[in-house]
Amino acid sequence: MLQNEIEECKKIIREKSGVDTKKCMVCGKCSATCPNYDSMEYHPHQFIQMVENGEIEKLLESKSIYACLSCFACLERCPRQVEPVKVIEAVRQLVEMQRGPHHLDPVQVPDFVDDDLPQQAIVSAFRKYKR
Repeated sequence: MLQNEIEECKKIIREKSGVDTKKCMVCGKCSATCPNYDSMEYHPHQFIQMVENGEIEKLLESKSIYACLSCFACLERCPRQVEPVKVIEAVRQLVEMQRGPHHLDPVQVPDFVDDDLPQQAIVSAFRKYKR
């Protein structure tokens, strides 16, 4: 990835998340409280630092963006209110934007719904794949 592409991705992530990654002091409290810590290649505090350091390409290829539960536990523990969950979501959105528009059409939803599927999964699918 070229430097100007990295800077553009950083700008998009910062705009979508609304997070100032410079506020992170890398204490790791967000990662320590993450209920899905063991399933993630990169942990919440690492996401923040990787965006700050321009290691965007690794994040775009990481499965960790889909391992995040969006539970906001990381936000609750952060002494500086950095909100790693919002950065992870912004990276996830950037990946989906690069894949192309509209991976899930509202008309297709009934085909995927069953009695065991939680409502949050449907809302999450729209959030991730409709943009």
